[in-house]
Order: sequence, then C-alpha cells, then structure tokens
Amino acid sequence: MNDKLQHIPEEAFDWYDEYAHGGMDRRTFMKKLGTLVAVGYSMSVLTSALLPNYALAEQVSFNDDDIKATYEEFSSPKGHGKGRGYLVQPSQEKADYPVVLVIHENRGLNPYVKDVARRLAKAGFLAFAPDALFPLGGYPGNDDEGRAMQRSMDRAKIQQDFVAAAHFLKQHKQSNGKLGAVGFCFGGYMVNYLAAIDSTLLHAGVPFYGTPAAKELRANIKAPLLIQLGELDARVNKSWPEYEKDLQSAGVEYQMHMYKNAKHGFHNDSTGRYDKDNAELAWQRTLAFFQSKLA
Repeated sequence: MNDKLQHIPEEAFDWYDEYAHGGMDRRTFMKKLGTLVAVGYSMSVLTSALLPNYALAEQVSFNDDDIKATYEEFSSPKGHGKGRGYLVQPSQEKADYPVVLVIHENRGLNPYVKDVARRLAKAGFLAFAPDALFPLGGYPGNDDEGRAMQRSMDRAKIQQDFVAAAHFLKQHKQSNGKLGAVGFCFGGYMVNYLAAIDSTLLHAGVPFYGTPAAKELRANIKAPLLIQLGELDARVNKSWPEYEKDLQSAGVEYQMHMYKNAKHGFHNDSTGRYDKDNAELAWQRTLAFFQSKLA
C-alpha cells in the first residue's frame, strides 16, 4: 500500500464502507471527511484514497490478443425478463472451457469487475460478468449513481437475474458444464446465495467479503467454497462464526482465509483499500481453486 495512504485514519475507511453500503448519505460522508481536513489532512488525498479510480484497475487490456470479449443477453423470466453481461473467453476457441460467473459489488458492472472477467479468461476460463443494472440501462459510468440505481431495484428480481445468468453460462455451448462463481461484497453474498438456492448449480464458489445467504437456505449448500475475508472488515466478519457452524453442519467442503490487516474491498485495485500482496495471494488461491474444481 502507498505509504501516504497508511497515515489516513482507519475511521475514514469505515465511513466510506458505511457510505458505500447505504448506511450514510454522501453529504454526511463528505462532512465527516471535512473533520479530518480541519486537523490537517488534504481532501484530495482523502478522496483519492477512498473513491475509485478505474484507470488503475486494468490488469488485462480489452485489446489483449489472448482474449476476446462480447456482450451477451440472456432470458430471466423470474427476474427482470432479460439480462445482459460481459462474456470473455480465451482467443483459442474450444468446446469445453471451465466457466466462471463474475459478480459485481452493489453498484453495477464497473470497469474493475470487467477486468476481473478478463483476468479469468487470460487464465483459461470462460468468464461472464452480468450487469444487474441492465434493466435500468446498465452501469451509468460512476459508482454513486450505480449504487443508487441498484438500491432502487427489487432485490429478489436481481437475485433471480443472477440465477438465470448462472444457468446461461453453465449451458453455454463452450462450457464444460462445471460452473464456478466469484463475487465481491454484494457479489460475495450472491455467490453464497447461488450455492444455497440450488445445491446442483455451482461446482465451486469464491465469495470475497460477502455475507451468507439466509439461514434457512444454508443446509442446501453442496458446492465447495473458498471464503476470502479481510481482517479489518468487522461488518462482514461478524457473520462468519455462525456461517461456519452452518457449513460444518451441512458437511460443506470449505476453506476460509483471513487476510491480515486487509480491509473490506482489499481486492479492488481501483481504491486505497487495495492491498496488493493480499489481493495477489487471494487471486492465486482463487485460480488454483477453480482449476482444481472445474477441470
């Protein structure tokens, strides 16, 4: 992490987390940041650390010769009727790719999540990243508006859209029939939900800092899970002890990694919460897990 960012008080990251998840409006968030400016912090340093800069988030170019990307629509009769997502595959076509659904945070299909899909394709997977905001026109180009749009939508229908997307990908003509899912924050919750709502749907799930599905659904989980948590993410981590007991009761194969000194969102390389060492380790583990479970 940048040395300058290490000096930003931890409560500033907590405020951002509360703001990003609907517990605080933007005016209150900026007012709280103003209290730090009053004691000597620069507002530009604070906002550059806390708010996303998607120019930083491209690890695999959309022009990379090893991949090719398209946008594909799918039917979602129990959701919003129709969905759309970003489909990325290795440039060498074959009929039996392991497939991975990539699920965004609570603000739509932003450039960071699209890059995650490209990283998976670069590693040999057929990756599909749906945009929950498609019924409203798609990700609007900024996270604040995207977050407000997603919050305005029927959550149950969003969930059904991702179930439909999972079936679309699993049944894709280039799929080997083994489906993995990786998601971040809201997307981490959705991975847990997909594993719980249909015990036959997933072959492997990797929720990054996501809360569990409803307790009454958890006994359905059969897919192996690789659970990625940040040590400083108190909001999500408080749900882990009960979730672990339920996974154990259901006989689920799981691994949990708690990343030392990592914040919520530590894998997202567009913000100051990004922790390069922990993110790279978590990603190496993710790829190895999918390679072992989806081949």
